[in-house]
Amino acid sequence: MVKVTLKDGSVREYPAGTTVLEVAKSISQGLAREALVGKVNGRTVDLSYPIKEDATLELLTFNDEEGRHVYRHSTAHVLAQAVKRLFPDTKLAIGPAIQDGFYYDFDVDRPFTPAELEQIEAEMNKIIKEDLPFERVEISREEALERFGKAGEIYKVELINDLPEDAVISCYKQGDFTDLCAGPHVPSTGRLKSIKLMNIAGAYWRGSEKNKMLQRIYGTSFPKKALLDEHLFRIEEAKRRDHRKLGQELDLFSIQDEGPGFPFFHPKGMVLRNELENFWRREHKKRGYQEIRTPIILNRSLWEQSGHWAHYKENMYFTKIDDADYAVKPMNCPGSILVYKTRMHSYRDLPLRLAELGLVHRHELSGALHGLMRVRCFTQDDAHIFMLPSQIKDEIIGVIDLFEYFYKTFGLSYHVELSTRPEKSMGSDEIWELATRSLQDALEAKNMPYKVNEGDGAFYGPKIDFHLTDSLGRTWQCGTIQLDFQMPEKFDLTYVGEDGQKHRPVMIHRVVFGSIERFIGILTEHFAGAFPVWLAPVQVKVLPITDKHHDYARELVQKLDAMDIRVELDARNEKINYKIREAQTQKIPYMLVIGDREMENGTVAVRQRGKGDIGAVKMDEFIAKIEDEIKNKTIF
Repeated sequence: MVKVTLKDGSVREYPAGTTVLEVAKSISQGLAREALVGKVNGRTVDLSYPIKEDATLELLTFNDEEGRHVYRHSTAHVLAQAVKRLFPDTKLAIGPAIQDGFYYDFDVDRPFTPAELEQIEAEMNKIIKEDLPFERVEISREEALERFGKAGEIYKVELINDLPEDAVISCYKQGDFTDLCAGPHVPSTGRLKSIKLMNIAGAYWRGSEKNKMLQRIYGTSFPKKALLDEHLFRIEEAKRRDHRKLGQELDLFSIQDEGPGFPFFHPKGMVLRNELENFWRREHKKRGYQEIRTPIILNRSLWEQSGHWAHYKENMYFTKIDDADYAVKPMNCPGSILVYKTRMHSYRDLPLRLAELGLVHRHELSGALHGLMRVRCFTQDDAHIFMLPSQIKDEIIGVIDLFEYFYKTFGLSYHVELSTRPEKSMGSDEIWELATRSLQDALEAKNMPYKVNEGDGAFYGPKIDFHLTDSLGRTWQCGTIQLDFQMPEKFDLTYVGEDGQKHRPVMIHRVVFGSIERFIGILTEHFAGAFPVWLAPVQVKVLPITDKHHDYARELVQKLDAMDIRVELDARNEKINYKIREAQTQKIPYMLVIGDREMENGTVAVRQRGKGDIGAVKMDEFIAKIEDEIKNKTIF
């Protein structure tokens, strides 16, 4: 007998060799139907896996991230099987699960057509109805090379040759189809229910331009049609909200061929940007930050000293000045450190909070560029806090409080991840352990749940990342808190302590928006271009019905303008319904319609975005309403 400890802590006994699926059935038939794979002693395995010794067991369903991953990876195998049935000469590459779906790369003589994509999807549904078991087979390296070599699967042969000599090589078979795979998989193709092939794209084998271009088919799958329909709706909604499309329609920004990855902000986009920056400045001033500005181009020796030359060089741009090497800054921290070094500091000066809206440049591959989300130059809303070791916890908590206030203002929820030491890093194990523990202590003091990302920290220190969730449920990594013991050491930063001796300060690197440009892209999609009144480039549109109402309309425009309310007058000789529709398309928060009645009564007929006509009010009453919404940053 073996003892199996379940996730809830309960312990059950079973005969040795009992499979994971049999354990699931002993708990409940419903769980057995929902379970996709098991996790035995922390290792994800097939439901057919026999438990031969005492073990912990977790049964994973589609509700678990790992369960979804296996479900979609299994669907990728069905895709490959369908392609091989329809196009036998196709050579297979790889087919992993990805966020919200999967893909498989194929080597074919010509690109697949949309009609063929429909054929492939139909064949996949046929395979699913056949309910073919996924069977795991372990084979020797020699047998694997012979089997896939004989079949002409050159990409599989390359993958096998790259495996360690002592690696266990496994294949998964479903019906007449076998694929090289480590697994695990769902029990059978019948477990897969609702599938959809999304699109086709070109992809270089192993991501290298030196290799052959393959055909990549993307797809997704869900256990219920309702979940698939909901996912497809979100995709369509995301297209409607695409910040690149809205940025053009609302005249916010553009990306020009003359500057790929270098965004141009238009007048309305600058209004939005300036409001965000003004908000940022006000809130940082309240919290004791001092704003600085540092140069964009600095000498190579600085970047060598900071470690960027060794650890970040491939992402940087370079130039020569007076025959000396210089680099365009990819980060603001070395400049902030130079400001700190301009004078001697006492322990009484600390913490010193230096903030900078600093323009940085980072080299991105052209294929990775994406509107404002992935650019080559952007403004980081950086701050660097220099502090005593005893101040670490309080300063991190203060930064977290600031982040919470900012994100709440925009109606954005978030989750937190703690990233630990990466393989490519600098500093001792002891320093990294101290820094990581300090971040954990601050998170625990705030009772803030967090996920640990092993090995994903910066090269100079661990970090806390804030992942924002938008109105479509998508997540975006924005805020970051990085604790750094390395830079103060590298730049020999000191302060004079109470004992009159020199000591080493500790640094925090942090950003709230992350990048102003990217945050604007996120907000544009989050609000679908319908920005809150305080952010809207145009807050009020005044719409006179005829020419005789123009004078009164201009008086109202002047009054609103004097109150620093962003207002435009539409005095064109167009019908009022046309003017209203156009203002709605521009997503103006308020429209003031002016006709005979409004002139006689000294009122305005107010139309509010999303609500329509809300009635006639006195002008002063309307101004009080909109000023209150601007002041309180109301979201509607």
